[in-house]
Amino acid sequence: MSSPNIGFLSTRFAGNDGVSLEAAKWAKILWDHRIVSHWYAGKLDRDPNVSMLVPEAYFYDRDNVWINEQIYGVRQRGTEVTKKIYELAEYLKETIYEFVDRFGIDILIVQNALCIPMHVPLGIALTHYIAETGIPTIAHHHDFYWERSRFAVNAIGDMLAMAFPPSLPAIQHVTINSFAQQDLSWRKGESSVLVPNVLDFEGTPPVADEYSQQLRHEIGLAEDDILILQPTRVVPRKGIEHSISLVAQLRTPKCKLVVSHESGDEGDEYLQALTDLAEQEGVELHFIHTRMGEVRTTDAEGRKTYTLADAYAVADFITYPSLYEGFGNALLEAFFFRKPVLVNRYSIFVADIEPKGFEVIKMDGYLTRDVVDEVQKVLNDAGYREAMVEHNYELCKAFFSYSVLRRKLRALVTNFTGLEEL
Repeated sequence: MSSPNIGFLSTRFAGNDGVSLEAAKWAKILWDHRIVSHWYAGKLDRDPNVSMLVPEAYFYDRDNVWINEQIYGVRQRGTEVTKKIYELAEYLKETIYEFVDRFGIDILIVQNALCIPMHVPLGIALTHYIAETGIPTIAHHHDFYWERSRFAVNAIGDMLAMAFPPSLPAIQHVTINSFAQQDLSWRKGESSVLVPNVLDFEGTPPVADEYSQQLRHEIGLAEDDILILQPTRVVPRKGIEHSISLVAQLRTPKCKLVVSHESGDEGDEYLQALTDLAEQEGVELHFIHTRMGEVRTTDAEGRKTYTLADAYAVADFITYPSLYEGFGNALLEAFFFRKPVLVNRYSIFVADIEPKGFEVIKMDGYLTRDVVDEVQKVLNDAGYREAMVEHNYELCKAFFSYSVLRRKLRALVTNFTGLEEL
């Protein structure tokens, strides 16, 4: 049997969100073994020759936005809403048939579209398509609806039970942490394969070069300033107020807090609250999302833009005080770039990462004097710091490298094809 054609499906494969990044890593591992990947989504930055853009599949599609306004925060939906959901689902199902036929898809890999109901018609379309065709499907679940309070009150309990995720014999479920694996079993009676997020720890991480070193100057930092990086979006669950408090308690004007990402779709109230807090605490706070991009280039004003890798490369310390994470990509990135990191002990860290023996500065929901002193020691003692980051890098080789993903994907694909070359 020849190598199968893989079809990745989601609402979006574009930018630096976790789903897009992890899907790209899966595709890279598959391509290393000459398995071709194709892409279907409502927003795409993939090669048009191997992809199919369906704007109606994007969660910001006008009809889908209207649907979401009618079904969340209420307990009952109108006939018009039900009709619109199924009309859009039927249309999307036909586009999925077209996608599979156009590229000769043998295996579908659905990224998050069958677990988080940001696009209910797409989830229903996928469920109906898989039920009608029996096509082998790997459903990669990053976030379940029951993990998010925004979906707690809704008028689509019947649809959530059917499609988020569905229980179909053609589907192999994949979860990214042990809590999600247990919840899926308990709530849906479905087993799953646990595949953690990974990075290429078998390769060599980029180091600060002449270009990335200019980032400090471009954002107004002096050469001897201590750049403390918060590499996350500006949303409340990231706990950025703890990072501000940390910098304040370090009590040195040389420490500057830099936040790499923007607010996203959750409003600017939190950003304003952080700005006010930093001013009250006397902390120099830089939001640099306007200078960040997916590639190094220049913006409309002729200014250089930098990648997230550039920011990591020139950072002295990483803060990651999240209240909740599905896994924790930024934590792996800190380990990858060999940077010391402060971690708030969110549940997935406690269950799936901490037991591996990683050396980080840990807080339990609040900063203590001991935590601040430990950060100070890491910043001041180069030998201690280097031993810590090298230890973490070696652990990641064993538990969160591409070799781990390669083994997991081999099992998933072999279950469908019998091929063992991967």
